[in-house]
Amino acid sequence: MEFREEYEKLAIPPTRWTGDLKFPPPEKIRLYDTTLRDGEQAPGVVFTPGQKFDIAQGLSRLGVHILDLGFPAVGESERETLKLVANGRRAGQIREDLEILVMCRALPEDIDTTHKVLEEIGLAPDEIMLFVFTAGSDLHVKYKLGRMLLRQAGKNISEWLDTPLQWYRDANKQLFSNAIKYASDKGFRYIEAGNAEDGSRADVDYIIELGHAAFEAGATRQAFPDTVGVFTPDAVRFYVGKLIEEFPDTDLVVHFHNDFDLATINTITAMSVGANIPTVTLGGIGERAGNASLHSLLAALKYLYGITIPGIKYELISEVTKLASRLSGIPMQPHEPIVGHNVFAHESGIHTAGIVIDPRMYQVLNPREFGREPKFVFGKHSGTAIVEHVLNFHADELRSAGVEITGELVHRVLNEVKSLRDQQAAMRRVEKLVDAIYEKMSQVGISERDVVQLAKYLSKDSARKADGFW
Repeated sequence: MEFREEYEKLAIPPTRWTGDLKFPPPEKIRLYDTTLRDGEQAPGVVFTPGQKFDIAQGLSRLGVHILDLGFPAVGESERETLKLVANGRRAGQIREDLEILVMCRALPEDIDTTHKVLEEIGLAPDEIMLFVFTAGSDLHVKYKLGRMLLRQAGKNISEWLDTPLQWYRDANKQLFSNAIKYASDKGFRYIEAGNAEDGSRADVDYIIELGHAAFEAGATRQAFPDTVGVFTPDAVRFYVGKLIEEFPDTDLVVHFHNDFDLATINTITAMSVGANIPTVTLGGIGERAGNASLHSLLAALKYLYGITIPGIKYELISEVTKLASRLSGIPMQPHEPIVGHNVFAHESGIHTAGIVIDPRMYQVLNPREFGREPKFVFGKHSGTAIVEHVLNFHADELRSAGVEITGELVHRVLNEVKSLRDQQAAMRRVEKLVDAIYEKMSQVGISERDVVQLAKYLSKDSARKADGFW
């Protein structure tokens, strides 16, 4: 129906409260998808090169700006994926302006190997973005990288624990700076400085030191991650605000994990103080609790903050997310925002009665903008209004079958719906379905028990091949 008053006067829009935030201009926001690298690090997830290419094509059509292909220097699968994507871009199957990103550690040998892989594929160093990373927190700098840094400096490993933190900080900064300079000298024109693994637990002043060293050595942008997902929006505002203040007019990549279900709001908070390159994954898949999800970020920016990113085809979000879900073996929860199976379904009598008047009564999002259709599910909470609405919608079909829609019929149908739903509950169909899903999920990947059994099998006869185990 049409309201007599303007909708915005009847329902206060959420954008009323966000106008003073300092988001980058929409045309400067670049969406950075890491499904094919960080997403594949979710337990049990393995994509074949062909599957990765299918997802890459979907992301290209959807309009993302940056595609993370991980570490092609360390695995044949990653090299084959890079080759497929590069050839696809040349053939017009992947957008020409889609930035391809590959990663390596801050070590000359890693950079050399990556350079060689690119040569073999026929890619020039200046055709891709090279992501060079190192640790940022003292925890990682000393206790993860410490022994390597000592070896690099010709020191004895026995000095590991007694060497002060400042020495490790200085050695790490020098290693990082040298690696970026080395990559620049090798012809890499575009270098993303990952100068803060575990950055959310790092001294922000040290992160700033690393940033300056990286830019002086030839980096073209920097990335700041919450590697273990412990940031709050308050901490994001402080850390990212400091980086934006220290490095104005430079691109900043932000990468947040979802361990406390805060990845999306942390990403939005970072953008609200000026970060312009958010990283996401399809469906939010990734290590542990995953990453900021593409669907939640784009929908929230559009509806809650009034930011529509140019070139993004919002209507493809559900389709491409479903593809990644199917290929990864990780189903989306039914009530997952935007892409969940039931998120645009309604059963409650109170809600459906309002939806019949106008969908915006209870459904702020327009499902068709995201490639979805609204639907009704009938059960114990349904009311006569929605049953009558649905019957009237299908009136021609019912009339052709000799059915007259009356108030009595509406009530009889509703009572039968509720009875059938109670019968289904008594049969425990839903419980059995959920049990089956969990059983299938436990079969994704190779389990700890499988590894133990494999060791027993192989130890009996070293000549046996592992593929005979299965």
